Parts: sequence; structure tokens; C-alpha cells
Amino acid sequence: MKVGVISDTHGLLRPEAISALQGCDCIVHAGDIGSAQILEQLAAIAPVHAVRGNNDLDAPWARGLPDCLRLDLNGWTALLVHDIADVAIGPDERIDLVITGHSHKPCIDWRAERLFLNPGSAGRRRFKLPVTLALLEVRAQSIEPRLVSLLE
Repeated sequence: MKVGVISDTHGLLRPEAISALQGCDCIVHAGDIGSAQILEQLAAIAPVHAVRGNNDLDAPWARGLPDCLRLDLNGWTALLVHDIADVAIGPDERIDLVITGHSHKPCIDWRAERLFLNPGSAGRRRFKLPVTLALLEVRAQSIEPRLVSLLE
């Protein structure tokens, strides 16, 4: 299963992001989406799972989006939250993958058997941070993440 992971588009879905997400089985958006049109464009590529980011909170179009979402990705349990500070995992809760955004800093961090993934920001460049998204190859026995740079 190929999963596209994107965050912090802030109303801008770059052609490079659309191209990178082609062929995905589903797309996960970790918030700060910016407009309903972003979700519509992504849904034209693959089914979309999304949470609200802090910049989406007051937007009428985002009222139906959750702040936190648990997903099954090919047998792996994923937790999707915009800000890593809001991640709450119970001691007996099985979460294999934590997906966050907010910081605009891409990160792939294995902590024991749990993957923490921030795809970075796919929208407008912030400071000198890279413009990225992530792709996951999710198999029954493994998750292989990789970051994709959208700007050279």
C-alpha cells in the first residue's frame, strides 16, 4: 500500500506535490490545509484522511474535520494529529505510526517499534525550511518512509 503524507499546505497545492502523490492508495493530510479546494484536489488522486490544523480551526469548511484521527493502514495503527504536543497515547494503546505536521520540519524518527513522521510543509516555504511531503510503502511486515523534496 502506497500512502502519501502531506501537511501544512496553507492553501497551496503545488503541481510537484500532485505529481508526487500520483499512484497513492490513500493520502493523509496532517492539518493546516488552508481550503476545502485542497482536499478536493487531493481526493481526485486518492481517498483522503485529514485533521484540522491550528490555522483551520475557525474555517467553516473545516468544522467537520477531527483534531485527532486513528487509521488502519494495511494493518498498522496510525495516529494523525496536527501538533506533536497534542499526541496522547495511553500506556496500553497500540499505535505503530504517529503522523504530525505543524513545525514545517520534516522528520522520520523510529522510537523503538513506533514511527514518528512529520512530512514537513508542502505549502509556501517558511524561513529556510525545505518544502516536502512523505511517501510510505506500507506492507504487512514493514513501513518504509521517505521524504520527497518538492523544490530544488
